[in-house]
Amino acid sequence: MEIGKLKTDLLEKYIFDKLVSNREEVIMGGGTGLDNAVMDFGGDLIVASTDPITGASKNLGALAINISVNDVSCQCADPVGVLMTLLIPPSADLDDLKEIVDDATRTARELNVDIVGGHTEVTDAVNKIVISTTVIGRVDKKRRPDLKKVKAGDVLAVSKYLGIEGTSIIAHEKKEVKEILSKEEYEFAKSLSKEISVLKESKIAGKYGVKHMHDITEGGLFGAVWETSKALGHGIRIFNDSIPLLDVTKKICDFYKVNPMKLISSGSMLMVFDRENFDDFKEEAEASGIKVTKIGEINNEKQAVVKSKDRKIILQDPDPDELYKVV
Repeated sequence: MEIGKLKTDLLEKYIFDKLVSNREEVIMGGGTGLDNAVMDFGGDLIVASTDPITGASKNLGALAINISVNDVSCQCADPVGVLMTLLIPPSADLDDLKEIVDDATRTARELNVDIVGGHTEVTDAVNKIVISTTVIGRVDKKRRPDLKKVKAGDVLAVSKYLGIEGTSIIAHEKKEVKEILSKEEYEFAKSLSKEISVLKESKIAGKYGVKHMHDITEGGLFGAVWETSKALGHGIRIFNDSIPLLDVTKKICDFYKVNPMKLISSGSMLMVFDRENFDDFKEEAEASGIKVTKIGEINNEKQAVVKSKDRKIILQDPDPDELYKVV
């Protein structure tokens, strides 16, 4: 099998098609383009998500906490607790463990979420440290995005810049990046690891009736847009010239000949708003230091399409992330 997320047709055939809910508490389970599960235990809704870190070897603790918190943020949920599993190869040492746990606890503190348990094991089943985190959050029923309200003409937007996570990982992992970028650019690219959280924009979006959010992870923007179109049952048109990219991302992607639109992009949230709510959201988000860019809109077609001045690309089930071509 190919490295990376399992292809959607295989995921649906071997996993999703076999998951049948028998509990009335389960409002939403896993699915293509859906980042979490939602359960109703009475009162606030419980939102849960789990994710591993496999494509990086630096900043593992912070990445592990952020990626799962980002997923529950897609439901405007407040993260409460994290369960963290660490699988450690015999070749690792206690300094590696200390660095990861220190990094994770610091990030959890910054996000106001508690690490409440997990599992730690040394095993020769892995050849590098693998971390998997499960985050549990809560959200008021009235604040949860309702993808059923999405309609043609709604605005599709992203926060920050595309490729933030991929840029940071490559800068940390590949020594030759120092030759591609200036010293200032290199340090900036590495510092993007501090911009992985989308919790802040999620909380603001919840105030303006956001209808759907999707954390842009493996497969990058193009993968997230395709998955979102499938989840919504609507077509999407995005405009290539409006997609925000940092110069350091462009330089790194040009050097390694990878497509930044297919590069892992935690730190950027894909969001759907009514037109009349979007400008107010954008104004508050940018007043809080979060760049927001309208990149397209929802339509009644059945395809996700990228348009530029001279061509049109019809998006498909994403291939393995571009990161795996480099790291």
